[in-house]
Amino acid sequence: MTRVPPVPSLVPAFEVVAQLGPLEDHGMTRAGHRRIIPVVGGTVTGEFTGAILAGGADWQTVRVDGSIEIDGRYSARGDDGSLLYIRARGVRSGDPAVLEALLRGDDVEPDAYYFRAALTLESASHPQFERAVYVASYIREASRVRYVAYRVT
Repeated sequence: MTRVPPVPSLVPAFEVVAQLGPLEDHGMTRAGHRRIIPVVGGTVTGEFTGAILAGGADWQTVRVDGSIEIDGRYSARGDDGSLLYIRARGVRSGDPAVLEALLRGDDVEPDAYYFRAALTLESASHPQFERAVYVASYIREASRVRYVAYRVT
């Protein structure tokens, strides 16, 4: 008998609204065109509810085609006082004119570009977050990003 792996599905787990500081453009470095966007606050709601702490950031590398490699790292303090560390690795890509509009802070329809990430979660108080895989679908706004994180079953 041949066994077949289970087909995964996505279950909404939580929503993040991250407030962003001004973009820091470091220019062309040995790693590529580096940009850093500070995370200065925000909220998490859902299976974890709390406030995003200032001090995190998204360390971006802009590819030659204008796509952006996302490497976001930040923490949230839960309403219960616990801490959650979130690491998001992903890609934002699309038509160059759309990517430029996002960079200017223009309001762009979310289906006009691709913005997805894989999340890694760490929490001493909520170990269930460390035992699952999460993916997120984002919307970029002028001074914040919003996303829904889905647990992969």
